[in-house]
Amino acid sequence: METQVDNVLVLFYPPKYFNFWASIAEDRVSSPNFSGSSMSSSLLAFVLLENPVTPDMSAVAEVLHARHPELATESMDDGRVQQARASSPLIRCGNELVAVMAMPAPIPDDDGLWARAATTWPESKAVAARHRGHLIVSMLGKSEQPLVAARITTAVIGALIATMPEACGVVWAGRVARPADLWLETSSYSFAPYPDYPFRLWVDILPFRSGDKIGAVTMGLTAFVGREIEFVTGKLTLPELFDKVAGLSVYLIEHGSVVKDGDTMGTSASERIQVRYKSSDAFGGLPVFYCVDEFKH
Repeated sequence: METQVDNVLVLFYPPKYFNFWASIAEDRVSSPNFSGSSMSSSLLAFVLLENPVTPDMSAVAEVLHARHPELATESMDDGRVQQARASSPLIRCGNELVAVMAMPAPIPDDDGLWARAATTWPESKAVAARHRGHLIVSMLGKSEQPLVAARITTAVIGALIATMPEACGVVWAGRVARPADLWLETSSYSFAPYPDYPFRLWVDILPFRSGDKIGAVTMGLTAFVGREIEFVTGKLTLPELFDKVAGLSVYLIEHGSVVKDGDTMGTSASERIQVRYKSSDAFGGLPVFYCVDEFKH
């Protein structure tokens, strides 16, 4: 559960910047073109475009197959490869379908989202202000496992960016914004084994102060396990805290909500971290795994 964190944020957020309830779409997005299927709103992603443009889905399928040979192709009886038609809003990835809808307008503004993004992506607010179109990307169906959906959707987004120079950023699940070039590079690891898949495209880790202690809260984990992590410590340094939260995040993404209310965990005989299910006092009642490394027995 030890996962290194590439970028440690040094800005401590006041709670007002955590807009956990940003509306990204209706609870379910449906279209008669999808034969009754519905898009999974929990892992809905937006690809921001400098100018409105419709992707060539046949080109996307080719790039997707080149990047991930196990996906986007299907053997026909005569051995030929079936690929998406250029005008189709759907692309097949193994046994799953992903919908891609082109929208000739920017996404709704969200000050909290872009304030968070600016700490690691300084140009994010400028990108948000100037983009003029976006793609909505989501795997179809209701029963998919969140990690499976995240892997496939991430791979498709990488292929979209590779074929569309207009792509300038990605907003994941309405909570996490990242630059297009980072997505293009990191999405190549969409199907890497645990814990090396690109979960930092899906989950932000953000610091805050709690009295004389420091804390970190996740943004985006709810889509996988129904809660975020809020970790408060008087013992760990900020880099150590980020490593703990990153390790727990990817562990929960991989295994599901296996940490129960009241559990005590640790990576050594001396480490004791207590986990409680609660509504966050600091972040407006957000459901969290509240973690502390100092508690009374």
